[in-house]
Amino acid sequence: MNVSNQSGGGGQSSPEHQRRPRYSGTHPKSFKQKYKEQNIAAHPELRDHLRAKGKTPAGTHIPVLTEEVLGCLKPMPGQIVVDCTLGYGGHTLEFIKRIGLTGMLIAFDVDNAELERTRQRLSKVDTPISFHHSNFAGIANVLNKEKLEGYDIIFADLGVSSMQIDNPDRGMSYKQDGPLDMRMDNRLKQSGADLLNSLSEDELAKAFWELSDEPDQQKIARMIVAQRAIQPITKIQQLVRLIFAVKGLTSASWKKKQRNSKFGSLHPAARTFQALRILVNDELGSLRELLRLAPYCLRPGGRIGIISFHSGEDRLVKQSFRDGVKQGVYGSASPNPIVPRMKEIMSNPRSASAKFRWAIKTDFNA
Repeated sequence: MNVSNQSGGGGQSSPEHQRRPRYSGTHPKSFKQKYKEQNIAAHPELRDHLRAKGKTPAGTHIPVLTEEVLGCLKPMPGQIVVDCTLGYGGHTLEFIKRIGLTGMLIAFDVDNAELERTRQRLSKVDTPISFHHSNFAGIANVLNKEKLEGYDIIFADLGVSSMQIDNPDRGMSYKQDGPLDMRMDNRLKQSGADLLNSLSEDELAKAFWELSDEPDQQKIARMIVAQRAIQPITKIQQLVRLIFAVKGLTSASWKKKQRNSKFGSLHPAARTFQALRILVNDELGSLRELLRLAPYCLRPGGRIGIISFHSGEDRLVKQSFRDGVKQGVYGSASPNPIVPRMKEIMSNPRSASAKFRWAIKTDFNA
């Protein structure tokens, strides 16, 4: 039964317009205040303004190395493409343009909120798309489910989307305060805070070194263990302040260093946050499984391309492709990683650490 508000005279009154809370200053600062950026399609002038400054509008994502990905993977009409990391759908849209109505796109994402958001964004696309709330390690299962013989192209962009980074509720960025969650898939049981407050000093130090090459890994791990004995570490800024203290910095001294740096410097907490996120989501384990399954899921002559953002990921991809060539599984592979040109880095600073590698399966079933 519908219930409506009644006015004193017995007639229906119009629902009262709810104004958004005003923010102090001339520009929004928090993620929630940037409501125009999160509906950027309705504000193209703001999008152009932010992009001209090398910024990504909150709630959107700029795909990296798009020209290079398309040039190496060569999507064609009628092909079956699996995008292992759908995200905002930037690379996906480019694949769709090229495979056309006779092609098919299989889309994976472990983040259900982003999957549903992008499903809506692509709802008017005529190319058949099959969406899967799943880790890309499930590509073989979906192949069987869709009754397909194989994929023509397998693509994965291993970077975290800007929507996930910018939203402080996800706990993946050190820029604003929020819970230390870091889970891309809300079905995971352990958050970043859970791991920080339960792993041993040696386990933490090992993760910080192996997953992000953090040079102060032992000192940071020791400080975390000491701090959590007094109070659990559950918030972003708690961890950021701790890392600043280990490195002999304050927020003010770091900002001054940034102002004096021509191209900017890596944030002192960046490596620790990266390692913790990878650990929470078992990103390297999923990548290993994708690399193991890919040759069995590709059609003869099919292509695989992967964009990675740190040395641990890139080493796994490089070794897998090289081993595949030696074993005759792949006929060829990129001899060196393809990296963004300076023009792209200036336009999208988040692309700076991207590395793209590709491989082509032999023309016979290996």
